[in-house]
Amino acid sequence: MPELPEVETTLRAIEKFQGSKIQKVKIYNRNLRWKVVDCFESLSQKQFVESLERRAKYIIFNLSNNKSIILHLGMSGSLRIADNNENFFIKHDHVELIFDEQKIIYNDPRRFGSMHITSNVQKHKLIKDLGPEPLSKKFNAKNFYKACRYSKTNIKSFLMNQKNVVGIGNIYASESLFLSSISPLRDAQDLDLEDCKRLVASGKKILKKAIAVGGTTLKDFYSADGSPGYFKFKLNVYGRESEDCKKCGESIYKVVINQRATFYCKSCQT
Repeated sequence: MPELPEVETTLRAIEKFQGSKIQKVKIYNRNLRWKVVDCFESLSQKQFVESLERRAKYIIFNLSNNKSIILHLGMSGSLRIADNNENFFIKHDHVELIFDEQKIIYNDPRRFGSMHITSNVQKHKLIKDLGPEPLSKKFNAKNFYKACRYSKTNIKSFLMNQKNVVGIGNIYASESLFLSSISPLRDAQDLDLEDCKRLVASGKKILKKAIAVGGTTLKDFYSADGSPGYFKFKLNVYGRESEDCKKCGESIYKVVINQRATFYCKSCQT
């Protein structure tokens, strides 16, 4: 699924629509993860997009009528930009936000994504309980260590829990743990402050690198402007089961944690 770097890359691709008016909204299928409300069109059409922002893996369109569109790409969702005079329709195109000359099209084969409209983003059910942004000052070793001390889960699951820190999904959790030399199987409460310092620093470093190169190309991820991500070519452990570790030469192992594939080096990560 698109993770934070992919969502950030998508956001940057559509930033040019800030200040533009949504002339029309076309919804071809309301049955996403949650049904798109009937008033979605009337509350969003003829409104200017005053700003665009990302919160965790959500893209937020702040409108001129003090409403906000919250978009989540889910497991297989993506956005693409097309000219209004293009009538090319792709299977699983569900929503179009049509501006003066171009439109943003939401496509989602598995329909695990969602689109909402709200008067208060911060109190919305999808946003209100989210943890700190991983690239913010609030995500630091001291705060992370305090949270870890009261957890009995493994550090991989803890890191992916959006209440602890947002946006670090399966790929980047494996990569961050490798870079910090911490086994994904360790209990979060067993980490000391130095471990947390390394892990926080590694998480920030991995995410910044991934954003810089456009996210990770897995299967068919492309940004809204059509450019692919390239971070896949720099992965150290994810998807490299039985291949040699780039640090020590031992084989990379794959385990399943909470139904998610996890990759790590038993020699380098303890």
